[in-house]
Amino acid sequence: MRTFTSIEELSSALGETIGPGPWLTVDQARVDAFAECTGDDQWIHVDPARAADGPYGATIAHGYLTLSLLPFLGRDVFGLDFGNARINYGSNKVRFPAPVRVGTRVRASATPADLRVEDGRGLLTVRWVIENEGNDKPVLVAETLTVVVL
Repeated sequence: MRTFTSIEELSSALGETIGPGPWLTVDQARVDAFAECTGDDQWIHVDPARAADGPYGATIAHGYLTLSLLPFLGRDVFGLDFGNARINYGSNKVRFPAPVRVGTRVRASATPADLRVEDGRGLLTVRWVIENEGNDKPVLVAETLTVVVL
């Protein structure tokens, strides 16, 4: 885990890939909880018996579940130890190139890509890649935007 203690230190790391962080197993209980919260209970996510005969041979995590894991996975990749608050501002270019089969492990890498500072705040763009153990294609490629209140 890398911790940045100043805006200058973070700025000097632009373009540098950090990570990957530790592995996380995506289990059926997590997928079921996400389905319950979002109402997305499509069989490919929540019915292991039916999904076994489906296109992936098992249930798969929701793409948006994979995206929502970024804060959890990212906290072990890098942290910001400066400023007063950090606020999610949005995401760019979110793609799910490959599925996450339930029971497999994922981990994240981050590349701080851009940092704009003005009016007492910074806008940080980070490129994220989540990989799935044993899969050549990433399961998520996205940019996140975070406002750092200085």
